[in-house]
Amino acid sequence: MSRYPGFTLLIVDDNPHNLFSLRTLVQEHMDVEVLEADSGQRALDIALGDSAIDLIVLDIQMPEIDGFQTASMLKIRRKSRDIPIIFLTAAFKTDEFQQKGYAVGAVDYLLKPIDDNQLINKISTYFRLIQKERDLNRRLEDQVAARTEELRRANQYLAGIIDSMGEALLVLEPTGNIKSANPAACRMLDYSEERLIGSNIGDVFEEDAPEQASAFMGTWLEALIRTGSLSSIEARFIASDGTRVPILFSRTAMTDECGNITDILCIAKDMTGYRPAADTETCSD
Repeated sequence: MSRYPGFTLLIVDDNPHNLFSLRTLVQEHMDVEVLEADSGQRALDIALGDSAIDLIVLDIQMPEIDGFQTASMLKIRRKSRDIPIIFLTAAFKTDEFQQKGYAVGAVDYLLKPIDDNQLINKISTYFRLIQKERDLNRRLEDQVAARTEELRRANQYLAGIIDSMGEALLVLEPTGNIKSANPAACRMLDYSEERLIGSNIGDVFEEDAPEQASAFMGTWLEALIRTGSLSSIEARFIASDGTRVPILFSRTAMTDECGNITDILCIAKDMTGYRPAADTETCSD
């Protein structure tokens, strides 16, 4: 039988002889810490204090605050409501009292005189269940921590790729307002990311044809809804000093499960100094 080190048991009985006998029995078979309370009020003080109680063995017949009342008050307090309670009683033996015990939150209802082995087995059963739950929670916490670290590394890796991109990346709201910008975009536009966030893409972008530029978030957004992406569009960025930077522009819509656009990804390649092949051939002639 496991000795359950690290567990704490609270025994509650107004009879000092009963407390001594129960503590001696438990400590003979287990290495648990045993706390004692000689009244319902004292049990409440201990359970709601600094001690972390794992299990309570609670006598019912006590003056002032009996076991039923004590259990009821323990179950309404956040710190103590999940502590399993085993009732022990020599007086309240009818089914009606047993049902009342379970109704106020007991996990077990034992009648005196009780066999020592039976009581130890009962206590061991609940400690074993608690240990299994703790082991499961620990494994889940380890899995969550591992997954969180995995996501952190993946995000860090992705952020590194985005930061080192030669192309400008802007993430827009469906309204066209800028949510984020990578370093290449900031360099190309000569704005800090803080200055860009919240501004509208129309403030820093224009397409070659005036009629296209004037309908930037109209026909453009409609086309994105239909196709999901628009690529290789010749356009211009408007830098902070008004300089027009020629770019090759691509746009991709990110949608939710209902098909609504949540984000628009814009990638722009700086085409400054680029001359089409046809132009190069003409000049060489």
